[in-house]
Amino acid sequence: MKFFICLTAALLLCVTYLPAQNLSASAGPGSSVSGAVLDEKQRPLPFVNILLLNPADSTLIKGLAADDLGKFKFEQVDPGKYVTLVSMVGFKKAYSKIFTVATTPVTLPAIQLKPDETSLNEVTVVAKKPFIEQQIDRTVVNVENSIVASGATALEVLERAPGVVVDQQNNQLKLRGKEGVIVQIDGKQTFLSQQELMTLLRNTPSDNIEKIELITNPSAKYDASGNSGIINIKMKKNKNYGTNGNVNVGAGYARYGRGNAGITLNHREGKFNTFINGGSFLNKGFNNNQIYRKIPYEDRVTIFDQKTERTNQSQYYNLRAGVDYYATDKTTIGILASGFYNNWNNPFGQTNTRILNQDQQLERTFRTNLFNGGKIQNGSVNVNLKHEFNDQGKEITFDADYVNYNGKKNSNLDTRYAKPNGEQDGAPEIVRNFMPSQIDIVVAKVDFAQPLWKGKFETGVKSSYVTSDNNMVFETKQDEWILDPSRSNRFKYTENVNAAYLNYNGKLNKKVKYQLGLRGEHTHSVGNSITLNQVKDRNYLNLFPSIFVSNQLDTNNVINLSYSRRIDRPNYQSLNPFEFYLDPYTFQKGNPNLKPQYTNSFQLVHVYKSFLSTTFAYSRIKDMIADELPQQIASENKTFVTSDNLDNQDNLSLTISLPIPVTKWWNVQSNFTGVYNHYKSFYLEQNLEIKQASWNMYLANQLTLKKGWSAEVSGWYNSRAFYGLYAAKPMGMVNAGIQKTLLDKKLTLRVNVDDIFWTNRFRGTALYKDIDFRVRAQWPSRQLRVSVSYRFGNQNVKGARQRNTGSDDLQQRAKGGS
Repeated sequence: MKFFICLTAALLLCVTYLPAQNLSASAGPGSSVSGAVLDEKQRPLPFVNILLLNPADSTLIKGLAADDLGKFKFEQVDPGKYVTLVSMVGFKKAYSKIFTVATTPVTLPAIQLKPDETSLNEVTVVAKKPFIEQQIDRTVVNVENSIVASGATALEVLERAPGVVVDQQNNQLKLRGKEGVIVQIDGKQTFLSQQELMTLLRNTPSDNIEKIELITNPSAKYDASGNSGIINIKMKKNKNYGTNGNVNVGAGYARYGRGNAGITLNHREGKFNTFINGGSFLNKGFNNNQIYRKIPYEDRVTIFDQKTERTNQSQYYNLRAGVDYYATDKTTIGILASGFYNNWNNPFGQTNTRILNQDQQLERTFRTNLFNGGKIQNGSVNVNLKHEFNDQGKEITFDADYVNYNGKKNSNLDTRYAKPNGEQDGAPEIVRNFMPSQIDIVVAKVDFAQPLWKGKFETGVKSSYVTSDNNMVFETKQDEWILDPSRSNRFKYTENVNAAYLNYNGKLNKKVKYQLGLRGEHTHSVGNSITLNQVKDRNYLNLFPSIFVSNQLDTNNVINLSYSRRIDRPNYQSLNPFEFYLDPYTFQKGNPNLKPQYTNSFQLVHVYKSFLSTTFAYSRIKDMIADELPQQIASENKTFVTSDNLDNQDNLSLTISLPIPVTKWWNVQSNFTGVYNHYKSFYLEQNLEIKQASWNMYLANQLTLKKGWSAEVSGWYNSRAFYGLYAAKPMGMVNAGIQKTLLDKKLTLRVNVDDIFWTNRFRGTALYKDIDFRVRAQWPSRQLRVSVSYRFGNQNVKGARQRNTGSDDLQQRAKGGS
């Protein structure tokens, strides 16, 4: 593996020092277009929007922002006729004269912008991107300037994205019917658990979002983790010097109250750009379960009929701050620090269980009072460097990260047994367990990009080292607390991943584009159960190829075809054998023997008139990691759920996205996804095969009314589907909301009602071998929410630089089991 890394590093250095003039000569067809923008006093106007348009139909060819001296330059412009559109808030739009690009550089006369005395409400956008845009390796949802973005949140925009399923109550995101989504913001992974990520997205105003990228088949440049792909949320780039910010507060009610607040500040002066944002989320809710299971053992069947009621409350606080230093026009140095604190507990939890025989006769009852709680705190630091060379498109970036998670979990159960007549039956059973845990992550990576031949060459290396230490202590109460060594365990885990990649983008002709990539990852992991004296040592090297081809058939039709291979390593908490008890007979535990899963994905996409998007995809997953699999210890009448590997899963999906502009004030967004899953495995000493077709649909009506009023009625429906061994019945919900903007659209008031008819409930059945398990679950999905947000300051402040950090996939895994 060292030879592989050294070879790639040597290649990176060699390409860096290739003669610049040779590479520029082969940078591709066409030439460059440059110019400058001035204000009414002939002074340079910085950070102005420049659009390169086709003069025949005003379609957008390329777009960029002028530099701090008002200068701009388009590279690799194909021969033909063009016109530029220059715009900036507070100024009238200006067009250049139509010009022709051949083989020599084109320098345009200086373009002057004059102040716009009219109201900003009267400004219209001529060259607007389509809402759904298909690129060679991703689907782009252009949120900026779209009606669906007005006053919404990032999570609500994701609900409208093609192929994305948002389950707000279970805190899950799915893409094309598959879990394992990696979420990034400005190319940087969010580093949060699903619950914490959903909290962040609920509090991110969509007015700050430029676009959302759905990368279902990521290229070799990205980490090979992520079964269903990557969702990258790109925030708007602000434009001028000064200070701006956003404050938002909200409250909700769903049997119990909840509240949130957040603030964002940006400031740029001279060569420094600083930003800070923070937020809090206080919540109290409930979770009610009904579990009915039959346990056969030898010549009898025992039936457990139980009901559990739990209230839960949590406090979540986060802070994120950074500084960018623009050392030169080509070099930027940045530092980013972030952290959060999450504390949760169940102040009340009670399980009432009836134990019956196979003739439905009551044999025994028990009541368990339970308390579960915990906390986790995180801190991370990223240092980064970006340098752009004189050759357009040639750049090198460096990132170094350190991340720490420190947490504690605890559980206390007090169980009292009774005979059918209500008399006490034996001594009470009182147990407790607790587990401190710590995860440390160190990452460094280098990426290099270089125009080459008729396209762009990219390469890079990355190394990460992770340590995890979990110490589970289980005690039983007699006269005093006694350690139970059979259920206590200390588990340590270390993992080192070294990776390198090569990637090339090119064109065969004006209509056909392609992208080829290869990524290699060497993994060495050691799982050590100190108490059990068991060591699991894994050492493996994998190659992950990726291929993308795009063909512009005509002005109305584009077809994309892609293939990639992916890996999903178990998150660190799933490897931990910690046991979470609902009662003495029902619990959840980790699995230190989990193996990584591998996915081969194929995808065919057709886009018609940048309007109707249709995607057909197929993937085969080997050693699929299935969560919440039920198992039984029949001799003790115990049932538990855990994660385990199934041999194979085949996934077929069809996704259709269709926006319908009914009138100027009424728009309908509809997304449909059909999925066929085929599970096949030898599990629990028996052949397992599940075939299931399912579908989901999202429909939203957006109504733009007069005087700053707008409204929305939306809903989604999930058909019957399988989740591991569980056959889940249909689920769905209907939502409605109204919004009012005031103070020149700086103040936004919103009132929403989610799940009006309270239909978002889980009902599932698992029937396999000796497992007969039925469950119902209910949570506060029906809720009333009120929110207020206010934007202040100069809304054209240039925001924080968009960049990746090196610990993307690792922090997602670290928090995946929270």
